[in-house]
Amino acid sequence: MYVASFVLSFKEPIIIKGENSFESLAKLLKTYKKQNVLLVTDNTLHNLKMDEKVYQYFIDENINYTLYYNVDANPTIDQVEEGVKTYLSNKCDCIVVIGGGSPIDCAKVIGARVSNPKRSIKKMKGLLKVRKRLPLLIAIPTTAGTGSEATLAAVISNPNTKEKFPIEDSKLIPSYAILNPKLLINLPDKITSTTGMDAYTHAIEAYIGKANTTKTKQSAVLAIQLVNKYLYVSYKEPENLLAREKMQEASYHAGVAFTRAYVGYVHAIAHTLGGFYHVPHGLANAIILPKVLRLYGKNVHKKLAELYDVIHINNSLTIETKANLFIEEIEKLNESLNIPNNLRGIIKENDIDLMIKRAMEESIPLYPTPEIWDYEKFKIIFEELM
Repeated sequence: MYVASFVLSFKEPIIIKGENSFESLAKLLKTYKKQNVLLVTDNTLHNLKMDEKVYQYFIDENINYTLYYNVDANPTIDQVEEGVKTYLSNKCDCIVVIGGGSPIDCAKVIGARVSNPKRSIKKMKGLLKVRKRLPLLIAIPTTAGTGSEATLAAVISNPNTKEKFPIEDSKLIPSYAILNPKLLINLPDKITSTTGMDAYTHAIEAYIGKANTTKTKQSAVLAIQLVNKYLYVSYKEPENLLAREKMQEASYHAGVAFTRAYVGYVHAIAHTLGGFYHVPHGLANAIILPKVLRLYGKNVHKKLAELYDVIHINNSLTIETKANLFIEEIEKLNESLNIPNNLRGIIKENDIDLMIKRAMEESIPLYPTPEIWDYEKFKIIFEELM
């Protein structure tokens, strides 16, 4: 995959950003001669009426749309299929999605199923199994963290098997991403904190993995610098438009980094927790990240020391010291955001064997981790989480 990353087509979405970025949407749809939009969002945004500005824009611009909002925090196979039926029965010809990673992931797979009607979601599981190009997909993120508007990945849940699995194909990358910081102003603080740490995790795992390139390193470093500077500000000052804008940029750059360089064991474990207990993905990543980095030990000291220097240049410290200080910085940031350091009372002892099996199946050998873990290494993390 590392070699293939130099020749595979990893397009990036065309970015339209700023407080007036919505104004481009109608022109885009007209340019592509699209007449009936499937507008995808999630239950939470719809119930909080945080998406009303978008609805009003569609009305003002006389854009025909069909709304689909039955999307949970962990979108399921059934929700995707319901979205496909909505698209087809209303004769839609493109998809606009507003929301965080969950509706964006759902919209991606709705598009994949529309373009590949004979290919089930289960058959798309894994790498490069989406055969045909999606309909025009425009993503409007309302959180700053998942980076789904920039990535080739979508994560879908199967409640029947308690499985949460990724679908990864460059065809899933949206054509356009509209980054409007005004949409983040009313974001609850818990979502601000956990999605921000999601972006941090993406950037760090991309940087320390064995498939990073000069470009992914640059994107990851930029994301890390932005998160370090603006996440806490966004959390404490929710109406700070500059901080919101910079966190959107961080999320995007982290997405660009990990769509090429991939993620690691933090994500593999977080996906199992989402599948079994519906733990929000960003929260799981934030808690797991420092524990996994410590267990990697000397295998990541050099790269973590480099990341420490990105934030605090100190040539008098050893590489190991810098690495450990960087991990401590993550823990301090979690604490300042009121993120706990464990999941006590959530994980059931009887589920651990199957969760470890699922995490290993997802990550080995696909994820280019700094080292390859066996069952016992995974068990250490789960015991620490408990």
